[in-house]
Amino acid sequence: MTREEFQKLAESGVILLDGATGSNLRKAGMPVGVSTELWVLEHPQAIQKLQMEYAEAGSQIIYAPTFSANRMSLAMHDFQGDIRKLNADLVSITKEAVGERAYVAGDMTTTGKMLEPAGDMSYQELMQVYQEQAKALYNAGVDLIIAETMLSVDETVVLLDAVQSVCDLPVMCTLTVEADGTALFGGNAVEAVETLQEMGAVAVGLNCSLGPDQLESVVASMKKVAQVPVIAKPNAGMPVMDEFGMAHYNMAPEQFAASMKKLITAGAGIIGGCCGTDPSYIRLLNAMCRD
Repeated sequence: MTREEFQKLAESGVILLDGATGSNLRKAGMPVGVSTELWVLEHPQAIQKLQMEYAEAGSQIIYAPTFSANRMSLAMHDFQGDIRKLNADLVSITKEAVGERAYVAGDMTTTGKMLEPAGDMSYQELMQVYQEQAKALYNAGVDLIIAETMLSVDETVVLLDAVQSVCDLPVMCTLTVEADGTALFGGNAVEAVETLQEMGAVAVGLNCSLGPDQLESVVASMKKVAQVPVIAKPNAGMPVMDEFGMAHYNMAPEQFAASMKKLITAGAGIIGGCCGTDPSYIRLLNAMCRD
């Protein structure tokens, strides 16, 4: 996918992304605390069933399960294997499920380590981690790359730099923010749009952390400065933890879709769902967009 093709897609109407991965895989039997990426390799049918349902529900872009398939995150699960092959295998699983029905996005995220001077991660070290995964995703044949659930504007800048240094795929960026638009490790939603679109991101926005009913003013403030589409991929409300430490999300699909309609009015041009959403949510969003 070229930048021009992405722009054409964005100009044709609201782009529909997929919904949650992790919360649905847990329902399918994935234990808490394991590497999602390594579990998916052993249970590909679980993710493929979900991705086929997202494609059928109307998702135009589906995320490959490569979220934390970077050297630093996988080290926490004692993975010493081939990052290139791991990403290639995960992308292949998604491509097999989706076929020609949707674009496949290579999914990248934070390492969870803070950059200097706030933390001990150097720019160069983080750059190399992201370059390695971005190159693997590009070689695996993804259509575009998404940087999601990013914790600060600074680390998103490094990720975008890294991707652009190894390929020319379109890159979408979403941060996770507080209700006032502040990113968890630094910067804010408006700053993210201004900085990342200037650097060449094809779309910038928000995912995770909050429900759509809490993001209307944040999306509106982003739209005021945006020269690229604004993304909204929120959770199905705020999580409620049970006695086993499992998160449950209580916003019903109808309520979610009604709140997402307000986000489109506020300026969101690319929408989807994060934690707690499933294909039924995407189906309703698709019907809403068609109407």
